[in-house]
Amino acid sequence: MAKWLEIRKGADFQKIAKDHGISPITARILRNRDVFEDADIDMYLSRDEKYLHDPHLLKDIDLAADIMKNRIEAGDSIRIIGDYDVDGICSSYILLAGIKLCGGNVDVVLPHRIHDGYGLSVSLVDKAYEDGKQMIITCDNGIAAIPQIAHAKELGMTVIVTDHHEVSYSEEDKDQMVLPPADAVVDPKRRDEIYPFHEICGAMVAYKFIQVLTEKMGLTKEKDLRPFFDEMTIFAGWATVCDVMPLKDENRIIVKRSFDAITRTGNEGLKALLRVNDIDPYNVSCYIYGFVIGPCLNATGRLDTAMRGIELLTEQNVSKAAEIALELKELNDSRKDMTQQGKDEAMELLSEYGDNLPDVLVLYMPELHESLAGIIAGKVREEVNHPVMIVTDAKDDLVKGSGRSIEAYHMFDGLSQCRELLTKYGGHKLAAGFSLKKENLEMFREALNKNSTLKAEDFVEILHLDMELPIRYLSLNLLREIESLAPFGQGNPEPLFAARNVRLIKGRIIGKNANVAKMTVRDEEGQCFEMMVFGSIFDRWNEFLDINFGAERREKLYNGGCNDNMSIKIAYQPKINEFRGEESVQIILKDFC
Repeated sequence: MAKWLEIRKGADFQKIAKDHGISPITARILRNRDVFEDADIDMYLSRDEKYLHDPHLLKDIDLAADIMKNRIEAGDSIRIIGDYDVDGICSSYILLAGIKLCGGNVDVVLPHRIHDGYGLSVSLVDKAYEDGKQMIITCDNGIAAIPQIAHAKELGMTVIVTDHHEVSYSEEDKDQMVLPPADAVVDPKRRDEIYPFHEICGAMVAYKFIQVLTEKMGLTKEKDLRPFFDEMTIFAGWATVCDVMPLKDENRIIVKRSFDAITRTGNEGLKALLRVNDIDPYNVSCYIYGFVIGPCLNATGRLDTAMRGIELLTEQNVSKAAEIALELKELNDSRKDMTQQGKDEAMELLSEYGDNLPDVLVLYMPELHESLAGIIAGKVREEVNHPVMIVTDAKDDLVKGSGRSIEAYHMFDGLSQCRELLTKYGGHKLAAGFSLKKENLEMFREALNKNSTLKAEDFVEILHLDMELPIRYLSLNLLREIESLAPFGQGNPEPLFAARNVRLIKGRIIGKNANVAKMTVRDEEGQCFEMMVFGSIFDRWNEFLDINFGAERREKLYNGGCNDNMSIKIAYQPKINEFRGEESVQIILKDFC
């Protein structure tokens, strides 16, 4: 069982509710997310583009756009070099479409995960030079490519970096950032940055760069660019979700506008990807972006080449787009099977530690497909609530790793403290990638744990409850109001409530794998609701019933009902369930005691 903590932030909830036409319950949820000023609430609930920040505020963005304008007008051949994940593919597509719109001679090359590794490499620079490119613009990478960009400059190439990853700092002075020697560096994580919101993804940086570039090129005077940027909004929002950016500030606006715009998309590849996954464009959500179509795009970079993702998004022939979309879906299905096998192997390695887990888990899985390391690291982290790094064999006696972290551990900083052991690294607070010599792996593991300041309480999963809310307060109107707070995700968690004295009335096991419990529960005043139990807590739920009430009463509960007093306390999320045109309140169980 997780530790339950109720968020208790004060405000005049009645006044907020009255001023904004919402319930005090919703007002309290907003306050729990530090949204309580009138302007912040208006922005939070809005999808108006006026709340998107001025792109000119980004450091170097005007310089970068001026350089690009000059290179386009000079007829230079330009190469975009992105990354092989959703953010890298979407940001590359935005730059490609935008620079072409401005008349640029431009193409895209995305690194091959195994042959090239992450980001800009010397070999990619050399290939661009051999192909006659005079200019490179990066997206979703480049901020850490100091020697690679220095090499490009030695070759006489113009280089612009657009990125959103953490900026390296001097070993002697952590307050002194180290930028690559590019002609312009656009990154909201720059330490001299004045941009009001730093947590945007690479595709958002690309989107804002193209806004400034089209302005510099004078296109805003010649044509209505609204349809173009309406379309590009889709890819900026999609990448924002898939790169797990906090759904705060302007990220909420771009994701909401993305959901609107996808219903009007003219992109044949995206439409094909929706069709092959049986997705109604009018019902796209963060879940669809992050767990259905996003993984299909990611699968190209994991198991094949991310260039197939670019090919999908640039394909205009309906039949060819359908072929590529089906190929991507099949790749993702294969990736799912490989991921489950990899997770099982990782959990076996973990069992060797028994109950004495190191602070930071570094699991060496030499035969694992390196593209799956990050996914498996995330799944293991969910199981044990420790920072997890999965390491696989690479070429030239190197190993590569990918990590996923917990809130209490800044993974990029952790790697920075071990930089002398690494040949390459980069990332964020909660996710990172790296490579090192195989002979240094054990030293790396020891150094990470020696430097760790994590405490026992950091490894206990914490459920942050918005409030204690008896289930009798649930209604369709309240749930519709709560839905207006979406999109939910990183930085904007779906509201979570607690209720005590919830009585179990009856239930049954459903699902083709018999791993879902559908319960009827009742509050103290006799009001009944449907409660669903599924996912990772299902087995624990049945164990809890056996321990606290006995296996016989559990069986009785599942076979028609139980008149005995089986009362529990629940942590839950309420949902609107629609069945055969009828809507009802449904409770999703998240924890119990």
